[in-house]
Amino acid sequence: MGVASEDGAPTAETGTEAETETDTEAETLTATVVGGSGFAGGELLRLLAGHPGFDLACATSREYAGKSVGSVHPNLRGTDLRFSEPADLESVDVLFAATPHGVSMAQIDAFYEAADTVVDLSADFRLDTVEQYETWYDGHDAPEYLEEAVYALPELHREELPGADLIAAGGCNATATILGLYPLFDGGVLDGGERIVADVKVGSSEGGASPSKAASHPERSGVVRPYAPTGHRHEAEIEQELGASVSFTAHAVDMVRGAAATCHVFPDGPVSKSDLWSAFRGAYDDEPFVRLQSGGSGVYRYPEPKAVAGTNVAEVGFELDPGNERLVVFSAIDNLVKGTAGQAVHAANVALGFEETAGLDFQGLHPVGSP
Repeated sequence: MGVASEDGAPTAETGTEAETETDTEAETLTATVVGGSGFAGGELLRLLAGHPGFDLACATSREYAGKSVGSVHPNLRGTDLRFSEPADLESVDVLFAATPHGVSMAQIDAFYEAADTVVDLSADFRLDTVEQYETWYDGHDAPEYLEEAVYALPELHREELPGADLIAAGGCNATATILGLYPLFDGGVLDGGERIVADVKVGSSEGGASPSKAASHPERSGVVRPYAPTGHRHEAEIEQELGASVSFTAHAVDMVRGAAATCHVFPDGPVSKSDLWSAFRGAYDDEPFVRLQSGGSGVYRYPEPKAVAGTNVAEVGFELDPGNERLVVFSAIDNLVKGTAGQAVHAANVALGFEETAGLDFQGLHPVGSP
């Protein structure tokens, strides 16, 4: 994993020295977080508070309007920001929406009145067509915006993000699966006709901050519970981004942060370790937030959520099973960072001309406990 150079036009020369900053990098942009009281909203607030290019102007919450951000997110105690009503949106450069499904599509016009750039963390603009939303959700109330939305993964959409007005962050289960499988398609190992089975195990924070019986500690502790054996909505994103059919299952497991995808792939022809290393290195060697972890020594020989907890890093790896003509692909992310808020900030960095790693270049935590 290495830090990628900034995208866009080649650095201009002035005399014998290259300029080191773009105009955007030299200024500070104002930002609002709508829906700042949930887990994803809290991560956004944490990341934006430490971002050199953003001035956090406002965070909204219906339930906690008037209360300090630190009273809801204890890791943010000491900040002087208070939640405001969602209707009281200030005019800012960038609006991040961390709201439940259906809210952003209903309020997208108001969001655009308040900001030049909208980054949505819900499922409202992730899919390309109304037909997909009719199949996987309950239709769409603002279909005219679907064509302009850019899926937020820079690893796949870096060229489309600069200047984007509407950015749609992907789902955490989809993100883990896509990043694991993408090099196989990008490198020509797969062509889309092969059988692929994906199994994702995800932590309790995926369920959000609203309490439910299934997410309560007595019911969640110690489980490896299939909660979406078939028909998980993130399957639509995976198939859209990879252009291939994927059989997808999700399990709830006993951890707070993290999503780990294990994908079983059955290639049509022979595949060597050399082919795989070439594909994965070709896709990710220059990516600032993807780390190859395949074999080696030690306890954590393959991608592991504990190894990326609190970071915007995705670990990916693979193993061959020649006897069954099977390829196993592993990927692991922090579902709240790379799978949600960090992905949104990374995409915004690319879209707005900031250094890609701005506000995200920090190490993770070890050890990390369970609920």
